[in-house]
Amino acid sequence: MTHTRRDLTALLENHGLHPSRALGQNFVVDPNTVRRIARLSRVGEGDVVIEIGAGLGSLTLALIETGAEVIAIEVDRYLLDALRESVEPAARVVHADALTADFSDLLAGRGAVVVANLPYNVATPLVLRLLEEVPEITRMLVMVQREVGERLAAGAGDEAYGAVSVRVAYFATARVVGHVGPAVFLPRPRVESALVEIVRRPAVAIDPAVVAEADLFEVVRTAFGQRRKMLRRSLAAWASEGVFERAQLDPTRRPEELTLEEFARLAAAR
Repeated sequence: MTHTRRDLTALLENHGLHPSRALGQNFVVDPNTVRRIARLSRVGEGDVVIEIGAGLGSLTLALIETGAEVIAIEVDRYLLDALRESVEPAARVVHADALTADFSDLLAGRGAVVVANLPYNVATPLVLRLLEEVPEITRMLVMVQREVGERLAAGAGDEAYGAVSVRVAYFATARVVGHVGPAVFLPRPRVESALVEIVRRPAVAIDPAVVAEADLFEVVRTAFGQRRKMLRRSLAAWASEGVFERAQLDPTRRPEELTLEEFARLAAAR
């Protein structure tokens, strides 16, 4: 049984709680929405799920219904009693900041899926941290502000495409699998949310033996530092003579037009 709006409001009142604006807390109060997220996460019996930002347990309860083993992480100590009341012992509650938590210790070598409703201010750094530092996490389904979700999943030529998109593509494939309107949250946000599925690649997209990761992302960051300019201008200080010819790239193109593989050619040609 997942939380309804009435259940969640009563839980807040009983524990003397209010959503924290500083932590970007918007609690999902619609059972259909959390069950939809759980379904899209494709988890079930035998899976280990890490839910980040469990809040008061609305999504946690839906994940428990799938039969998966759920580890619910929550940074706000004021919510812990209410969260534990809602989901224990069916789920394990961990008080931690996901930006600094030791996931390898938490998982003890087991693979896991992350399912999370992430606040705007931590969504991008957290997703990148998990991709870069926690190989045990093989897949994610994250609910984020729509603008952030589009950026995470964007491909070359898309309006939202940028350095973050390239970074995600290096480690994983990403796609927007759904949208969630503001009416299902308490308090109601002013923006729409996107559901983004991120699946880790078996190996990074560009072989580090061909192009070192640091060299690749130096050119990506430099190019997108002046994203509206042509490559010959945005990369003027970076480029060596003849680099565009060696990479077989037109220097009048703009950074948002280049694929990850084309950025790798540039880095290798320097």
